[in-house]
Amino acid sequence: QVQLVESGGGLVQTGGSLRLSCAASGRTFSSYTMGWFRQAPGKEREFVAGITRIVTYTYYADSVKGRFTISRDNAKNTVYLQMNSLKPEDTAVYYCAARLGSYYDTSVNGYSDWGQGTQVTVSS
Repeated sequence: QVQLVESGGGLVQTGGSLRLSCAASGRTFSSYTMGWFRQAPGKEREFVAGITRIVTYTYYADSVKGRFTISRDNAKNTVYLQMNSLKPEDTAVYYCAARLGSYYDTSVNGYSDWGQGTQVTVSS
């Protein structure tokens, strides 16, 4: 099991940027494929971006491609989500998630460990 703590959320205007961080503790961070998900009020939690543990292959939801970048620093046990050109529809609680192993997954059920979430609000 790995413990995850997100930070970096906040209020930003349309077109602005934020960088989310997720600090991990517990089992070896490099053993985990990591993902970012988000959940807006009244909507289901959805996949945003993921990064595998080996070769650091990255993958994104179509809605954020070209605007968001996921990265990881295994020496710091941290995964990041750089969010640029933010839109009001990006407003949500953003969650960091971990799954043991090398293969990516875009489903909520594919991840075993979750952080508490951080709020991102984009004003129009």
